[in-house]
Amino acid sequence: MNKAVILLSGGLDSSTALAWAVQKKGWECYSVAFDYGQRHHVELEAAARVAASLNITEHRVLHVNLAAIGGSALTSEIAVPKDQETTHGIPLTYVPARNLIFLSIATGLAERIKAFRLVIGANIIDYSGYPDCRPEFFDAFCKAAQLGTRAGIEGQPFSIETPLIEMKKSEIIALGLSLGLDYGLTHSCYDPTPNGDPCGHCDSCRFRRQGFAELGKEDPLSYPD
Repeated sequence: MNKAVILLSGGLDSSTALAWAVQKKGWECYSVAFDYGQRHHVELEAAARVAASLNITEHRVLHVNLAAIGGSALTSEIAVPKDQETTHGIPLTYVPARNLIFLSIATGLAERIKAFRLVIGANIIDYSGYPDCRPEFFDAFCKAAQLGTRAGIEGQPFSIETPLIEMKKSEIIALGLSLGLDYGLTHSCYDPTPNGDPCGHCDSCRFRRQGFAELGKEDPLSYPD
């Protein structure tokens, strides 16, 4: 019962969540990254690096083509917004039903390997526009997993752990550093340069840079400006 399946994008938040599960909780961890038709594969390379650095039990990449659905700046030709003030609406980088789909697939893996604990690095403080990053969504998903799986109807409860859900980006970084996570292995940018460097201007880069700045720490990634 100490097994856990972690959704690992290779970004700052999901990598910190994995380090938390491994180093703080001591769980036997199985990480899952998704090749979902995103703009680049740099994040998949980062996920593999992070998983290897934490010596987890298993890391796998699963394929699902969300680009066929489109409707997001991360899976289509829609331009990734740069240097924009944070708004309260749903941003163009929202991928329709992404966490709903990813968690459903991860639940299938969790049921097969008898790891009924899912871990996701969702956060509602730095950007609250994503509907599938809210606590009420995760609560509802757990109920669906109970009703929609053999394990669930046979009485095995599922849980979703969201250790970062109400933490500021600087607090997330501080947690990761305290756990020995090397943020130089991670990748956060929505729209990296052709050689894989972060753009420095998308929302994800901006939140990350601000978090390191608030801590008075240097981000190990290099930016173009």
